[in-house]
Amino acid sequence: MDLHISHTTRYAYDTPVSYALQRLHLRPQSNIMQTVLDWTVTVDGGVIELTCEDHHGNVIDLVNTDRGATELTVTASGTVRTHDRAGVMGKVYGAAPLWHFMQDTALTKPSKDIRALARPLKSATDTLRACHALSAQILAAVPYLIGQTYTNTTADQALTGGAGVCQDHAHIMIAAARYAGFPARYVSGYLKLDDRIDQDASHAWAEVHLPTLGWVGFDVSNGISPDERYARLAIGCDASDAAPVKGMRMGDGDESLIVTLQVQQ
Repeated sequence: MDLHISHTTRYAYDTPVSYALQRLHLRPQSNIMQTVLDWTVTVDGGVIELTCEDHHGNVIDLVNTDRGATELTVTASGTVRTHDRAGVMGKVYGAAPLWHFMQDTALTKPSKDIRALARPLKSATDTLRACHALSAQILAAVPYLIGQTYTNTTADQALTGGAGVCQDHAHIMIAAARYAGFPARYVSGYLKLDDRIDQDASHAWAEVHLPTLGWVGFDVSNGISPDERYARLAIGCDASDAAPVKGMRMGDGDESLIVTLQVQQ
C-alpha cells in the first residue's frame, strides 16, 4: 500500500526566541516493512544544523530556531510503500544490543499492577499468543481516551488512572514484556485510518522480541499487530527516545503547538 503522508508541526512563541533546539525523528527508513519512495523535511523559522543517525539507527535532524523568531514550522511529507508482514519485523538488529531494550526507563518501570499483568507471559509456552492476550488485557484496563494523560505520564500512572492513548498503551506493554523477560521497544510512526484522512497526532506501538520470531509489533490501542496501514518513523526504549519532535527552549513567554497530519492511500 502506498501511503501519502503530510505532517506539519507549528510552534508559535509569545516572545521572540533567544534559543531553541528541536530534535526530529521525521525521516522514515526503508526496511522489510516499508519502502520509502520519496520524502522531504522542510523548516521555516529555523535551520537544520545536523542530520545524523542515532544509536538506535534512527535518522535525526537537529533544528536550530532562528534567533528572534516567533514561529517555527516543520513539515515532513512523502510517500511510503508499506508491506504487510503481520507485524513481524523479524530478527533484524542494529547497533543497540537486545539487552539495551531490557532496561527500565522512567516511563516504563513495572509497578506491582504491571507485574501482575505480565505473569502469564512470563510463564507462557506460546509467547506470541500470550503477547496478544497481554495487549487485550491492557486495552481492557486502560481504554483509549484522549486528554487524560500527558507526555510525561508513566506506564504505572496510566494503568492506575484507567485511561490513556497509544503512548501509554505502548509503555505498559513494554514494561510488562521486559518484566516477563523479553526485550521490548517503542515505535513511533503513522497509521492510515479507515474513516478519515486528517488526524490530530502521529501514532505509536510496541515491539516485543520473541525467541522464534524476533521483533513483533503490537498496537494495543487498536488490538492488532501493525499491517500495511502503518508506516514506521523511529524506535527507542520509550516515547522520549522515539518522539517525532522533541525540543528545548530558553527564554520567557509561553508557546503554543499546532499539529496537522494527513495520511491517505
